[in-house]
Amino acid sequence: MKLIVGLGNPGIEYQFTPHNLGFLVVDRIAREHGIEIRNRRCRALTARMQVGDQQVLLAKPETFMNLSGLSVRELVAEYEVHPESDLIVIQDELDFTLGTLRIHTRRSSAGHNGIESIIGALGTQDFLRIRMGVAPERKVEDGERYLLSPFRKADLKLVDEMLDTAGEAVKVILTEGSAAAMNRFNRKDSDQ
Repeated sequence: MKLIVGLGNPGIEYQFTPHNLGFLVVDRIAREHGIEIRNRRCRALTARMQVGDQQVLLAKPETFMNLSGLSVRELVAEYEVHPESDLIVIQDELDFTLGTLRIHTRRSSAGHNGIESIIGALGTQDFLRIRMGVAPERKVEDGERYLLSPFRKADLKLVDEMLDTAGEAVKVILTEGSAAAMNRFNRKDSDQ
């Protein structure tokens, strides 16, 4: 079983904010597969799907971002998932400009509270992450406020393209492996 966790905060007020990109990607993947994420398991909304010969569990933790690790640890235990080979976490990344996407494994949290919570709960940083850039071109004085504010209308087209790209990256990871996905999506031409 592959476990795909999108990070975000529950509640309509956070739905279209930079901090909820993980939720938005998981929702898009579910919609493309004609399923709804509505089962409640391990403090998360979940749905099962099949990609090729892979059983996949989509999850959106309902614990709020800073406590994401509580839900992820329960999901990993209940579904006997091996984090180093079967866990994919989709997160926002304030260190990358809006539209940038990177796939990494075995990295620190880089100050991301949701990732910090997962690393603490699992006792390892050896899991795959899809990091989606949300930093605006202009400097942000209050990062927390920015992350929890709705996207600007001018950014929505780029956000939509990034959601498509992240969904494609997940598909490549599931069908061709993480190395192939890193080669395809971690290109130098979009580096900062």
